[in-house]
Amino acid sequence: MTSRPFGVYESALEAGGSLTARHADGVVQLLSVHRWLADADPVDERLIARARGPVLDLGCGPGRHVSALVQRGIAALGIDASPRAVQLASARGAEAVLGDVFDHGLELGVWETVLLLDGNLGIGGDPVALLRQTAALLSPTGAVLVETDQPGTGIQSLPVRLERGEDVSHWFPWARVASDQIAQVAADAGLRVADRWSDEGRWFAELRWA
Repeated sequence: MTSRPFGVYESALEAGGSLTARHADGVVQLLSVHRWLADADPVDERLIARARGPVLDLGCGPGRHVSALVQRGIAALGIDASPRAVQLASARGAEAVLGDVFDHGLELGVWETVLLLDGNLGIGGDPVALLRQTAALLSPTGAVLVETDQPGTGIQSLPVRLERGEDVSHWFPWARVASDQIAQVAADAGLRVADRWSDEGRWFAELRWA
């Protein structure tokens, strides 16, 4: 059965089961639904320790990062295009709103930290355009905390679809950026890499105004 991407995604959130992303080049990626639904883990906590409020989490999903920030006393807001994800985030005490990263109506130039985690750098299939949009949200002293792919995997912009058993979504645009390629992508968006690191097999970068 073929359905909207959000339909497959939301069914995985409801059941807490497996979800895979099939890329147009044949790569199949197991997505970490269990991690999204759980509380922030030690890697998440070490990452958000870098954040200064107010924080905006783009593609916040069920809200584990926003919830963890609130518990630290840091003002944070999540935005997600999935109604069910926003409901789940709100249920765990995270402030979250329904919206599109490219059409959000959020105030520009005021956010001290913007999060692009759990593969969300891929949203829209054009990471440079996404980072330009993200940069417009930043305060002059702000930073983007972004999760990347492991080094050596390059930059890929290919259609992807979500699969959960026989439930398969339509193809939609997505991108993947390796850790060792993020500097060029950031520069094209008017940003620079202030720091880059790995933590238990995950890769991150801190981006600031160039």
